[in-house]
Amino acid sequence: MAGQPYRLGPDGLSLFLRVTPNAGKDAIEGAEIRDDGTAVLRIRVKAVPDKGKANAAVVALLAKALGVPKSAVILAAGETGRFKTLVIAGAPDALAERLKAIL
Repeated sequence: MAGQPYRLGPDGLSLFLRVTPNAGKDAIEGAEIRDDGTAVLRIRVKAVPDKGKANAAVVALLAKALGVPKSAVILAAGETGRFKTLVIAGAPDALAERLKAIL
């Protein structure tokens, strides 16, 4: 995963995030290399981390940015933490190209 915040799979991709809730605006800030050498995509959302509101905002923001329905974006890990893994269903290569355009 070094260098890119995602991993391609047979039916989509896994996206690794660092989320900052309760921010001033919703924004995708770009990739960041962590101290352990792994890459994450930094996301800020205005929603508060209460009862899944921030997670829903992250899903909505990424679905819109990647041009996929919200139902194609699944929170796979990190429901209550800052570091999350999302699985996005779709053509892996097309999703990777859209993600590169965002970064």
